[in-house]
Amino acid sequence: MNHVERALIETPSTEQCQPRRRLVGVDYGTVRIGLAFADSESGIASPLENYNRRSPTADAERFQRLAAEEAVDLFVVGLPVHLDGGESQKSQEARQFGEWLTEVTGVPVEYYDERFTSVEAEQILGAAQLTKKQRKRRLDALSAQIMLSGYLESRGGSQPPQSLDDRGD
Repeated sequence: MNHVERALIETPSTEQCQPRRRLVGVDYGTVRIGLAFADSESGIASPLENYNRRSPTADAERFQRLAAEEAVDLFVVGLPVHLDGGESQKSQEARQFGEWLTEVTGVPVEYYDERFTSVEAEQILGAAQLTKKQRKRRLDALSAQIMLSGYLESRGGSQPPQSLDDRGD
């Protein structure tokens, strides 16, 4: 047996070291919230839904139900930041939403840079030759999927992200 084969046998895989986590990506909006779902085992994000906000009570009930039904371990909320990485007013709103989400569901929240996800989603939907109405219905959930995919790829789904405020500029 060579040293590579021995290392594969003796070193536990990432899967064995890290428990499987169920994640929901959140593309925050004041009117609509795009949601995507993934588990750390597969590493594949899928669009879940676009949620149209109703009222604080109805919103809380929806997210509590989602967290319970899908056994969510982590919400990943996209932060809309400026090109230079600085946070915007919308970033602060997304952070406030994330805090609220943890309060109402008991599920932790992490934040991830969502720059360009809406642009990428629009390009994908445009290439699919959908009508404007069809694109609008799918845009936020697809943006959430793209953001969550980026999170999974950059973190392997196993390491918490560094806060944008703690970048060490």
